[in-house]
Amino acid sequence: MTLTRLLGWLVRKPKMGTSAAQLIRILSASIAPVIVISGVGLLLLSMTNRYGKLLDRARDLLRDMDGAGEVTRRGVLAEQLRILYRRARILRLAIILSSVSILFVALTVISLFAGQVLQAQVDYLSAPLFGCCLLALVGSLYLFIRDVSISLSALELEIAPRAGAA
Repeated sequence: MTLTRLLGWLVRKPKMGTSAAQLIRILSASIAPVIVISGVGLLLLSMTNRYGKLLDRARDLLRDMDGAGEVTRRGVLAEQLRILYRRARILRLAIILSSVSILFVALTVISLFAGQVLQAQVDYLSAPLFGCCLLALVGSLYLFIRDVSISLSALELEIAPRAGAA
């Protein structure tokens, strides 16, 4: 099969203009991916807020560490900083994966739109793109849950000296 025939098979000659029925099909096919963008956007908002607070807390701990005189207190602060750094790396990766998820959704919508307008066979492209979107989202959620569980260990370090004194 020649390249010209293959391209002719993939992309039939588009009609001039887009009918209302065609636009409705395009919008219907794009609704689910667009809803995913909205949900992931809210997740990203939560993650970036958490990331910002984490960085602010790390800066506060650095200031406290400079003023701490006791070796024990400096050790606890250093351990908390290590935990915060680990959490920051995890959250950064979760944010990146969420952003990649949105990118794949956008590419899915573009491929669906192009398929409808150009009357091309794009199922082989749209489905894997949406699958990649969901995989990136699952990875992001896993990392987010991991960050939440690690944050408890930093709290335990803060509570332990006070609990022992009580």
